[in-house]
Amino acid sequence: MRIGIVCYPTFGGSGVLATELGKALAEKGHLVHFITYQQPVRLSMFMPNIFYHEVQVPTYPLFDFPPYETALASTMVNVIKTNNLDLLHVHYAIPHASAAFMAKMILQQEGKDIPVITTLHGTDITLVGKDKMFAPVVSFSINQSDVITAVSENLKEETYATFDIQKEIEVVYNFVDVERFNRKPLDAFKKVLAPNGERVILHASNFRQVKRIADVVQVFNEIQKQIPAKLLFVGDGPERQNAEEQGRALGIFDKMIFVGKQEQIEDVFAIADLFLLPSEYESFGLAALEAMASKVPVVSTNAGGLKEVNIDGVSGYTAEIGDIETMSARALDILRDEATLQGFRERAFHHAQQYHISNIIPQYEAIYRRFCKDC
Repeated sequence: MRIGIVCYPTFGGSGVLATELGKALAEKGHLVHFITYQQPVRLSMFMPNIFYHEVQVPTYPLFDFPPYETALASTMVNVIKTNNLDLLHVHYAIPHASAAFMAKMILQQEGKDIPVITTLHGTDITLVGKDKMFAPVVSFSINQSDVITAVSENLKEETYATFDIQKEIEVVYNFVDVERFNRKPLDAFKKVLAPNGERVILHASNFRQVKRIADVVQVFNEIQKQIPAKLLFVGDGPERQNAEEQGRALGIFDKMIFVGKQEQIEDVFAIADLFLLPSEYESFGLAALEAMASKVPVVSTNAGGLKEVNIDGVSGYTAEIGDIETMSARALDILRDEATLQGFRERAFHHAQQYHISNIIPQYEAIYRRFCKDC
């Protein structure tokens, strides 16, 4: 099949998922065309069957803001026509679904019908989509898609509750390449970060407010009072400075390590003993799944789709949003005893197998073949 994938090219979950999907499809022989404003971060090396098309956005004095959605739709039309694509798979509703609808209408005028699959990822529904300014366009463009998928049952329910959706939403869970994340820890790396054998507590995100970074620091503060530990932060964003200031105020900044954005995140997960994700909302929790695939148990909230991914008492523990006391106690329950930690590691890894990329990709291929039966 000749598949167009439209996504954000950044470190966020939707862009990561879309890029890994495209790479997996290419490995199976499909021709995959990425359409976005810059090369996706997970598309860091040349791969046969993968093509990248950059959206060029013209700037004119007339425009206060570059017309990205219009440029995206035009680029979609050109790529589809030039490469005779069979379908478009757009990730994140805003503005990809609406731009895809515009491209679909243009192509229909020229006698070509291009199926559009829209995958909803989370904040496009639960945050941005709820803005009254965007809601009518989001609702309309989702309904105009030929197929709608969501990455969790929770997100499916949220979408129905938020918008007047007239079509069935199919749940296709996020996935993980278990082989990639099941790595042996780099001893030299871990000794630099935890030279005295401290437990390594990890948090990885875009440091937005919804991630509740202050809760990460507070939970870690309670952990380090009981056992030697270091807190490793991966990623960057608006809440980083506040976390640094909080660490200084608590007198634990010397136990906090900020390494910024990392492309080879699997090497970082490999040295961790526990992953903290106290988010206010996660439509799925891809970072938590990647931790489990790395044999790292998770302590998280039970918000959104997290309770579908992190099974309480199995792959880790869940707690109510903002419940620092429970999350701290559960983290210590896991970390105090080596045998207990190893048990959680193995169960987390076993649970992650359900979301193995080899189990999920065929679900997307089956959807594509509804429109491309001879491909």
